[in-house]
Amino acid sequence: MLKQKLTSRKFWVAVASAAFIILSEGLGLNVDQDLYWKIITVALGYIFGETAVDIARAKAQE
Repeated sequence: MLKQKLTSRKFWVAVASAAFIILSEGLGLNVDQDLYWKIITVALGYIFGETAVDIARAKAQE
């Protein structure tokens, strides 16, 4: 189960997004606000989209 989590693209997108937020907010990297929200929006869209695909795939297997 742990290996499956560590190889999950959704997990790594979430980790990268969290690192981006921490670096930009915590270290004050002064990232442009538009770019900041675009990156976060794309990451969340990817995670939610892949989750929807996973749910549809699980329902199809039933």
